[in-house]
Amino acid sequence: MKSQQIRKQFLDFFASKKHTIVPSSPMVLKNDPTLMFTNAGMVPFKEYFLGQKTVVDKRIADTQKCLRVSGKHNDLEEVGKDTYHHTMFEMLGNWSFGDYFKKEAIAWAWELLTEVYKIDKDCLYVTVFEGAEDDNLAYDQEAFDFWKQYIDEDRIINGNKKDNFWEMGSQGPCGPCSEIHVDIRSAEEKAKVAGKSLVNQDHPQVVEIWNLVFMEFNRKADGSLEKLPAQHVDTGMGFERLCMVLQNKQSNYDTDVFTPLIREIETITDNEYGTNEKIDIAIRVIADHVRAVAFAIADGQLPSNTGAGYVIRRILRRAIRYGFTFLNTKEPFIYKLVTTLSKQMGENFSELKAQKQLITNVIKEEENSFLRTLDQGLVLLDGIIKNTHGKEVSGKKAFELFDTYGFPIDLTALILSEKGMTLNEEEFSTELEKQKSRSRAAAVVETDDWVILDDDPEEEFIGYDTLEAKVKITRYRKVSSKKEGNLYQLVFNMTPFYPEGGGQVGDKGYIEVSNGNVIYIVDTKKENNLIIHFAKSLPKDTSQILKVAVDEKQRFRTACNHSATHLLHQALREVLGEHVEQKGSAVHSKNLRFDFSHFAKLTVDELRDVEDFVNARIDSKIPLKEFRNIPMETAKEKGAMALFGEKYGDTVRAIQFGQSVELCGGTHVQNTSDIWHFKITSESAIAAGVRRIEAITSDATKDFYFENNRAFFEIKDILKNPKNPLKAILDLQEENTVLKKQIETLLKDKAKNLKSDLIQEVKPINGINFLAKKLDLDQNNVKDLAFDLGNATDNLFLVVGTEKDGKAFLTCFISKNLVEEKQLNAGLVVRELGKLIQGGGGGQPFYATAGGKNPAGIENALKEAEKFIL
Repeated sequence: MKSQQIRKQFLDFFASKKHTIVPSSPMVLKNDPTLMFTNAGMVPFKEYFLGQKTVVDKRIADTQKCLRVSGKHNDLEEVGKDTYHHTMFEMLGNWSFGDYFKKEAIAWAWELLTEVYKIDKDCLYVTVFEGAEDDNLAYDQEAFDFWKQYIDEDRIINGNKKDNFWEMGSQGPCGPCSEIHVDIRSAEEKAKVAGKSLVNQDHPQVVEIWNLVFMEFNRKADGSLEKLPAQHVDTGMGFERLCMVLQNKQSNYDTDVFTPLIREIETITDNEYGTNEKIDIAIRVIADHVRAVAFAIADGQLPSNTGAGYVIRRILRRAIRYGFTFLNTKEPFIYKLVTTLSKQMGENFSELKAQKQLITNVIKEEENSFLRTLDQGLVLLDGIIKNTHGKEVSGKKAFELFDTYGFPIDLTALILSEKGMTLNEEEFSTELEKQKSRSRAAAVVETDDWVILDDDPEEEFIGYDTLEAKVKITRYRKVSSKKEGNLYQLVFNMTPFYPEGGGQVGDKGYIEVSNGNVIYIVDTKKENNLIIHFAKSLPKDTSQILKVAVDEKQRFRTACNHSATHLLHQALREVLGEHVEQKGSAVHSKNLRFDFSHFAKLTVDELRDVEDFVNARIDSKIPLKEFRNIPMETAKEKGAMALFGEKYGDTVRAIQFGQSVELCGGTHVQNTSDIWHFKITSESAIAAGVRRIEAITSDATKDFYFENNRAFFEIKDILKNPKNPLKAILDLQEENTVLKKQIETLLKDKAKNLKSDLIQEVKPINGINFLAKKLDLDQNNVKDLAFDLGNATDNLFLVVGTEKDGKAFLTCFISKNLVEEKQLNAGLVVRELGKLIQGGGGGQPFYATAGGKNPAGIENALKEAEKFIL
């Protein structure tokens, strides 16, 4: 049975049980402060379990793309080494929100597996929760009684809290669960060892296939449990594992979910799968990781150095590293797999087809970048090895290579072992743990339980129509962190405060309390369908009716910038072409940032055309047309564009300014004339095929032109108020060029005269002609002098220090024969000495330079230089 048919049968089965089939939500979470990625099938439905959103469909089924690479659910290091762990995977699930419970969930699971998929009943085992004294939880007799109607009692296994009590996190909805395990070993193996003894023992052929979670409790901050107002069912079945079972394979990677990718990797890299364990692991890693990276990029998350982007970059670099080390691939190749992946999964996940070119471009650029890092790291590691006395390399040095340059530690260990050396792993682990401890300490947030004052699950947002309101607090809680200190999160029955989302910053404002005093709202965010207001303190009387007000100036400036992003999007598609798509945005009160797909740097004329297009619409005074709570299809009929990676409900809001129509939940001006003027401040590349425009509007634009005007008159004043300031500046530049040439000639003469004097100062040390000296020359002349001295002096090791404009510079020249014979490296020399001038640098083994901000350190650096040849 092909994987596409397996997926379809699951959804068709639950459709026949009156479940609404919903599409997969984005894998990358953009507006959830508690998670980076969808790591379980239940994540898109958290607000239903928490009772913070009204349930429309009580029965739902889906296949949800998930990613597990960080935090509690972290499978990254297992991926490739075994046959069933993955980073990105599909989770087939059926859900009941206060409708059916254990009886139906168990019956339907058994029916689907044994009657529809026809899995042999004798291959199946189930687990039930054995209870837990610490939580005063009893044995799940109800689940046991339902299961024994379908399966022999000796195949029902008791499971502990770790395996059979599912929790969303340290707080929140939770409950006992029943896992269904399948034994796909041969008959001979089954005869030797009973499958029952291998359940939950990490056996590669006795694996969990489906987990039925019965949500009936809420875990509070103090660890205690309370009953939820309704009972829910949350099930998750691993699609890849199900395919393994139904296709009679012993590994997920042998199913048609992965074999097309594996065959393509074999072809591209000229390696054969199934002949060498290390090669097999590398191929599995790459086949798995390219899926995770491609889906993340399709959802709008580009690789970067922070947050979710860092996780995606780390996954991709792990794949590149495995190819580099074990498949001998020194050129980019993973990007070539995107075509195969798109053909394979594009029918079910259209974002892969639509974003194929972007995904390909981004992966290729990341491969090129990291391969350069690996090449640089190999040179640096070679230097560390050469400067190591003995056979053990410093863990601190290896950590610096890992932390600063991103060079993988396992690659360091592999190279060392090949050279008969070892790594001080304890020292490395100590440094790594120090870094992790710093990160953990900075990230720790202690969250108290909600204090419920009024059980009002639907918090109405009224901020499109008003900036003030009389409200009451429905719930609050205290949160504490090292970074922010103590804050209170407040939820109102209704609110004019816009929560951060869709790229727009959250509103600020205040609460009026007694005697004219106010409590400031410092931020507004959305979490699990609740609009949360952050304040430094609580009103003394939390039960009273309170007046709240949004900061009007900030809201207006933010609205100007948000409306401008819509006009900018329209302008870019008009000027550059219909291929332009929004890839991200950030809308603040001071400025805006807009990321978009495009293949080349914008020319001056294109930037001017974009500005003119936007400003023409501002000058046209186009009124806002707003369509609230309309069906998605109606919005599309109006021409509204849906963005990949965004989660939309059944009804949406559309914003229209003339021909610009977009789905948007943000706040906007009532008329484009309110924006006043639009000015682009920068345009740059942020990834292959993705560019970024930063711009300003409204008051910021006025300030920009005011500052430019002031600077212009100051320049005229300095130039003695010429009639033609531009000509006066050009004349000055021409005169400056002439004077520069004269100075360069004088400095060259000075360097030539210095050469003979410096040759006399060279001193022999251990067969090396050594000189370290501070000179009054610029860097260009230092370079010429260094090479002249090198040509005139054999076996030269030269270090020169210079100072200019309060900055320090070091130059190292080493004769090429010394580089080869003595394993000296100018790049390593300046990197070490650069620390003494509070800087750094690099270069080639025979010539390198460093710069720093501490000229006082030059003398010390020159003294230390001699140690490299002793």
